[in-house]
Amino acid sequence: MPVFACRWTGGLMSNPAQFESFVLNYQDMVFSTAVRLLGNEAEAQDVAQEAFLRAWNHWENLCGSPTAGGWLKTVTRNLCLNHLERYRSRWKMFSDLAREDDDGEARELEFAAPDTLEQTLLTQDQRTLIEAAIQKLPKDQRVALVLYHFEDMDYADIAKHLRVSLGKVKTDIFRAREALQKKLQPTRESVGV
Repeated sequence: MPVFACRWTGGLMSNPAQFESFVLNYQDMVFSTAVRLLGNEAEAQDVAQEAFLRAWNHWENLCGSPTAGGWLKTVTRNLCLNHLERYRSRWKMFSDLAREDDDGEARELEFAAPDTLEQTLLTQDQRTLIEAAIQKLPKDQRVALVLYHFEDMDYADIAKHLRVSLGKVKTDIFRAREALQKKLQPTRESVGV
Protein backbone atom coordinates (compact mmCIF):
# COMPACT_ATOMS: atom_id res chain seq x y z
CA MET A 1 0.00 0.00 0.00
CA PRO A 2 1.20 3.51 -0.70
CA VAL A 3 2.62 5.90 1.84
CA PHE A 4 0.75 9.19 1.77
CA ALA A 5 2.82 12.37 1.98
CA CYS A 6 0.78 15.01 3.77
CA ARG A 7 0.76 18.73 4.23
CA TRP A 8 -1.10 20.46 7.02
CA THR A 9 -1.72 24.16 7.26
CA GLY A 10 -3.07 25.67 10.43
CA GLY A 11 -4.45 22.33 11.67
CA LEU A 12 -6.31 21.71 8.40
CA MET A 13 -5.55 19.19 5.69
CA SER A 14 -4.30 21.03 2.63
CA ASN A 15 -5.31 18.24 0.23
CA PRO A 16 -8.44 16.21 1.15
CA ALA A 17 -7.85 14.07 -1.96
CA GLN A 18 -5.02 12.41 -0.01
CA PHE A 19 -7.47 11.07 2.55
CA GLU A 20 -9.90 10.06 -0.18
CA SER A 21 -7.11 8.07 -1.83
CA PHE A 22 -6.31 6.48 1.54
CA VAL A 23 -9.95 5.41 1.95
CA LEU A 24 -10.09 3.97 -1.56
CA ASN A 25 -6.91 1.96 -0.96
CA TYR A 26 -8.07 0.46 2.32
CA GLN A 27 -11.88 0.27 2.13
CA ASP A 28 -11.99 -3.35 0.90
CA MET A 29 -9.63 -4.54 3.64
CA VAL A 30 -11.60 -2.72 6.34
CA PHE A 31 -15.00 -3.91 5.14
CA SER A 32 -13.95 -7.54 4.61
CA THR A 33 -12.38 -7.67 8.07
CA ALA A 34 -15.54 -6.25 9.63
CA VAL A 35 -17.98 -8.47 7.75
CA ARG A 36 -15.97 -11.59 8.59
CA LEU A 37 -15.99 -10.76 12.27
CA LEU A 38 -19.54 -9.44 12.55
CA GLY A 39 -21.30 -11.64 10.02
CA ASN A 40 -23.57 -8.77 9.04
CA GLU A 41 -22.94 -6.37 6.17
CA ALA A 42 -24.92 -3.46 7.62
CA GLU A 43 -23.05 -3.65 10.93
CA ALA A 44 -19.78 -4.04 9.02
CA GLN A 45 -20.53 -0.84 7.08
CA ASP A 46 -21.12 1.00 10.35
CA VAL A 47 -17.84 -0.27 11.79
CA ALA A 48 -15.97 0.59 8.58
CA GLN A 49 -17.36 4.12 8.70
CA GLU A 50 -16.30 4.47 12.32
CA ALA A 51 -12.81 3.15 11.49
CA PHE A 52 -12.36 5.75 8.77
CA LEU A 53 -13.69 8.49 11.05
CA ARG A 54 -10.99 7.55 13.53
CA ALA A 55 -8.43 7.58 10.72
CA TRP A 56 -9.61 11.09 9.77
CA ASN A 57 -9.23 12.22 13.38
CA HIS A 58 -5.68 10.80 13.49
CA TRP A 59 -4.78 11.69 9.91
CA GLU A 60 -2.01 14.07 10.93
CA ASN A 61 -0.17 11.11 12.52
CA LEU A 62 -1.20 8.52 9.93
CA CYS A 63 -0.33 10.28 6.72
CA GLY A 64 3.15 9.42 5.66
CA SER A 65 3.28 6.43 8.00
CA PRO A 66 4.12 3.07 6.46
CA THR A 67 2.12 1.40 9.26
CA ALA A 68 -1.15 3.22 8.54
CA GLY A 69 -2.74 0.09 7.04
CA GLY A 70 -1.84 -2.02 10.06
CA TRP A 71 -3.16 0.67 12.39
CA LEU A 72 -6.43 0.78 10.43
CA LYS A 73 -6.82 -3.02 10.50
CA THR A 74 -6.21 -3.09 14.27
CA VAL A 75 -8.75 -0.30 14.81
CA THR A 76 -11.27 -2.16 12.66
CA ARG A 77 -10.73 -5.44 14.53
CA ASN A 78 -11.04 -3.71 17.91
CA LEU A 79 -14.20 -1.87 16.85
CA CYS A 80 -15.71 -5.19 15.76
CA LEU A 81 -14.78 -6.87 19.03
CA ASN A 82 -16.19 -3.93 21.00
CA HIS A 83 -19.40 -4.12 18.95
CA LEU A 84 -19.73 -7.84 19.60
CA GLU A 85 -19.02 -7.36 23.30
CA ARG A 86 -21.68 -4.70 23.54
CA TYR A 87 -24.40 -6.64 21.75
CA ARG A 88 -23.67 -10.29 22.39
CA SER A 89 -25.49 -12.45 24.87
CA ARG A 90 -23.46 -14.05 27.61
CA TRP A 91 -21.03 -16.69 26.48
CA LYS A 92 -22.26 -20.17 27.26
CA MET A 93 -19.56 -22.16 28.93
CA PHE A 94 -18.95 -25.57 27.42
CA SER A 95 -18.53 -28.11 30.15
CA ASP A 96 -18.59 -31.20 28.00
CA LEU A 97 -15.25 -31.21 26.21
CA ALA A 98 -15.18 -34.94 25.55
CA ARG A 99 -16.86 -36.59 22.59
CA GLU A 100 -17.75 -40.18 22.04
CA ASP A 101 -16.17 -42.24 19.31
CA ASP A 102 -17.95 -44.92 17.28
CA ASP A 103 -17.66 -47.43 20.16
CA GLY A 104 -19.34 -45.06 22.61
CA GLU A 105 -16.11 -44.37 24.48
CA ALA A 106 -15.10 -40.84 25.39
CA ARG A 107 -12.18 -39.48 23.43
CA GLU A 108 -10.20 -36.34 23.96
CA LEU A 109 -10.73 -33.45 21.59
CA GLU A 110 -7.85 -32.56 19.30
CA PHE A 111 -7.09 -28.92 18.68
CA ALA A 112 -4.34 -29.22 16.11
CA ALA A 113 -4.26 -26.27 13.76
CA PRO A 114 -4.20 -27.25 10.09
CA ASP A 115 -2.83 -24.97 7.39
CA THR A 116 -4.54 -21.61 7.32
CA LEU A 117 -7.70 -21.31 5.27
CA GLU A 118 -6.17 -18.68 2.99
CA GLN A 119 -3.63 -21.20 1.70
CA THR A 120 -6.39 -23.59 0.62
CA LEU A 121 -8.62 -21.04 -1.09
CA LEU A 122 -7.74 -21.40 -4.75
CA THR A 123 -10.68 -19.99 -6.66
CA GLN A 124 -13.29 -17.29 -6.27
CA ASP A 125 -16.03 -19.97 -6.15
CA GLN A 126 -14.34 -21.68 -3.23
CA ARG A 127 -13.81 -18.37 -1.46
CA THR A 128 -17.47 -17.42 -1.94
CA LEU A 129 -18.73 -20.75 -0.62
CA ILE A 130 -16.46 -20.63 2.41
CA GLU A 131 -17.34 -17.01 3.21
CA ALA A 132 -21.06 -17.88 3.04
CA ALA A 133 -20.54 -20.89 5.32
CA ILE A 134 -18.53 -18.78 7.80
CA GLN A 135 -21.35 -16.21 7.95
CA LYS A 136 -23.77 -18.98 9.01
CA LEU A 137 -21.65 -20.05 11.99
CA PRO A 138 -22.73 -19.04 15.49
CA LYS A 139 -21.18 -15.70 16.42
CA ASP A 140 -18.74 -17.00 19.03
CA GLN A 141 -17.41 -19.70 16.70
CA ARG A 142 -17.22 -17.34 13.71
CA VAL A 143 -15.30 -14.66 15.60
CA ALA A 144 -12.76 -17.08 17.07
CA LEU A 145 -12.23 -18.78 13.70
CA VAL A 146 -11.82 -15.50 11.81
CA LEU A 147 -9.39 -14.09 14.37
CA TYR A 148 -7.31 -17.26 14.18
CA HIS A 149 -7.30 -17.90 10.43
CA PHE A 150 -7.76 -14.47 8.88
CA GLU A 151 -6.23 -12.17 11.49
CA ASP A 152 -3.39 -14.60 12.38
CA MET A 153 -3.95 -14.25 16.12
CA ASP A 154 -2.90 -17.09 18.39
CA TYR A 155 -5.25 -18.79 20.86
CA ALA A 156 -3.97 -16.82 23.86
CA ASP A 157 -4.40 -13.46 22.12
CA ILE A 158 -7.91 -14.37 21.03
CA ALA A 159 -8.84 -15.39 24.58
CA LYS A 160 -7.41 -12.12 25.90
CA HIS A 161 -9.26 -9.97 23.32
CA LEU A 162 -12.57 -11.79 23.81
CA ARG A 163 -12.14 -12.05 27.58
CA VAL A 164 -12.87 -15.78 27.60
CA SER A 165 -10.88 -18.82 28.62
CA LEU A 166 -8.30 -20.44 26.38
CA GLY A 167 -10.37 -23.63 26.42
CA LYS A 168 -13.41 -21.70 25.16
CA VAL A 169 -11.40 -20.35 22.23
CA LYS A 170 -10.06 -23.78 21.31
CA THR A 171 -13.52 -25.31 21.58
CA ASP A 172 -15.10 -22.61 19.43
CA ILE A 173 -12.46 -22.95 16.73
CA PHE A 174 -12.74 -26.74 16.79
CA ARG A 175 -16.53 -26.61 16.55
CA ALA A 176 -16.39 -23.97 13.81
CA ARG A 177 -14.06 -26.17 11.77
CA GLU A 178 -16.35 -29.16 12.28
CA ALA A 179 -19.42 -27.13 11.28
CA LEU A 180 -17.67 -25.79 8.18
CA GLN A 181 -16.63 -29.28 7.20
CA LYS A 182 -20.23 -30.49 7.46
CA LYS A 183 -21.64 -27.46 5.61
CA LEU A 184 -19.08 -27.71 2.82
CA GLN A 185 -19.16 -31.50 2.43
CA PRO A 186 -21.91 -31.49 -0.26
CA THR A 187 -19.91 -29.04 -2.40
CA ARG A 188 -16.51 -30.73 -2.11
CA GLU A 189 -16.78 -32.66 -5.37
CA SER A 190 -18.40 -29.92 -7.47
CA VAL A 191 -16.18 -27.00 -6.46
CA GLY A 192 -13.26 -28.71 -4.78
CA VAL A 193 -13.68 -27.12 -1.36
